[in-house]
Amino acid sequence: MVAAAMGALALATGFASLNSGQRVTVRLGFVTFYGVPLTVVAFVSLLVGMVVMLAAGIRSDLKVRRILRARLEAEDLEERRRFIDRDQQDLFGEGKERG
Repeated sequence: MVAAAMGALALATGFASLNSGQRVTVRLGFVTFYGVPLTVVAFVSLLVGMVVMLAAGIRSDLKVRRILRARLEAEDLEERRRFIDRDQQDLFGEGKERG
């Protein structure tokens, strides 16, 4: 796991150093940016992709959590019903005073 992270960091550093002088034009439809470094474009694209995946994943994650919570509550209720002894009698009569 650490080796994979270090490898990704090394690739990103290599990409940034090899393309540090590259400048590109970014057209977003409503605005155009001239002379933007390629590494900045790559980094911003990565961040935007992470935010989009977070937003897309939150809804499904909350749905799964809701389903699991309902299943856990149903299992807990079933367990409580199964293990309660309904034939149990009070041996000491709580609430009754000794005289």
